[in-house]
Amino acid sequence: MPAVLKLNVEFTASQAASAKRLPALFTENGLLISHLRFLYTKRNKSQSWLERNTFAIQLLLKFINANQHSDMSATEMLETFVDALNFGTVDCNQTDELNLYWFPRKVADVNVLLSHVNLYCDYIDGLYGYELPNLNPLRRSTKAEERILWCAYYKRQSNCFLNHLNHPSPNKFAMSRRVKAPNSHLLSVESVSRFPDEHFERFLRYGFISPDGEFDLSSILIVMLMHYGGLRLSECFHIYTHDIAIDNKTGAAIISVFHPSDGASPSSDFTNRRDFLNRQFHLKPRNEYHRSHRLYSGWKGALLTARNLSFNVMIFPNIKAVEFTDLLRDYLTSRIDGDHPFLFTNSKGQPESKKNFIKKYRKAIKRIGLDSNKHQGTSPHAHRHSYGYRLAISGFNQLEIQKAMHHKNPNSCLVYIKPQDDEIRERARELGL
Repeated sequence: MPAVLKLNVEFTASQAASAKRLPALFTENGLLISHLRFLYTKRNKSQSWLERNTFAIQLLLKFINANQHSDMSATEMLETFVDALNFGTVDCNQTDELNLYWFPRKVADVNVLLSHVNLYCDYIDGLYGYELPNLNPLRRSTKAEERILWCAYYKRQSNCFLNHLNHPSPNKFAMSRRVKAPNSHLLSVESVSRFPDEHFERFLRYGFISPDGEFDLSSILIVMLMHYGGLRLSECFHIYTHDIAIDNKTGAAIISVFHPSDGASPSSDFTNRRDFLNRQFHLKPRNEYHRSHRLYSGWKGALLTARNLSFNVMIFPNIKAVEFTDLLRDYLTSRIDGDHPFLFTNSKGQPESKKNFIKKYRKAIKRIGLDSNKHQGTSPHAHRHSYGYRLAISGFNQLEIQKAMHHKNPNSCLVYIKPQDDEIRERARELGL
């Protein structure tokens, strides 16, 4: 069977444009240049999105190669492809005539892969015209489909800023895709992954300590930002030393998190943070590195609340902001400085990497006798869940929690404030029900 290889390449759209590192697909006929150009049009998407789209097209090409002697139409081929993703290609006798040996995928995964295929196919159709075979053509929606699409649309619009300016066409959902992925199941996950409160102080006190009794203050501060400030782990690695101020009256730390590339530069001599990093340190914003690069740290797209494209961390309870200041002073006096602006550094003075922190975090969890596990609430992201739930039980309303957690959608915080089953049962017992 012909191979389909994925390699990372430097792609330049024109002589005036800078090179962009993108995943590329190679077949027996060479580079699939149309897909590389498509990815370039989506270059502002996250690295994970680019990789997932490439993976989807790679799977499709492998499936087409396995069926190259078939007389199926393009649309029939895509329908069969979706079935292969959904049910796998291995029969009950553990044999596979296509020699793909795919196992069934989750429904949500199939939906994501098909959406990526649709985007690329639409790009090809728009570029080369509709005289080419269209893999997933549009057909007229049934009345039920049209009603469902309109319901979904108004649900999305209800959470959209400036939604009153949008005037959709009455025929907006008159057409639907001919090939669809299976319907996703409505799921409410019962266990909420929050870090167990009874272990947190012990985790900070004994987790990040070396055999010679030295504390890893950098890691402790990062954990505090997640647990008491609700930050995502990736956001911590975008913070500069310049981004922290101290309230003279209370001694509390005031931490700002800027957009990693477009946020305001610490110096007015530079346009933005991308310009500052490039000209001052010959670095890129950390979300623009490839995922395999040690400096890579993602950016989820937080709600920015200041004109300089930043938001302030709301540390709760407030006393922890004072404790953060005390530890920060100790950290800054003992850390090894490097040629970069980032707050958190490793033992060599280089910017701390996300991968290295996670390695130290897992060792710290084991040091207090626990396992680092998402479902047990001991993963780094569990601290953000703890933060959201702590705000909820302290009386903050949904809009206040949304702003504190920097969500664009007010409903995004609901998963963080959802109680666990045993907490609901305990509440029922207290009420005598």
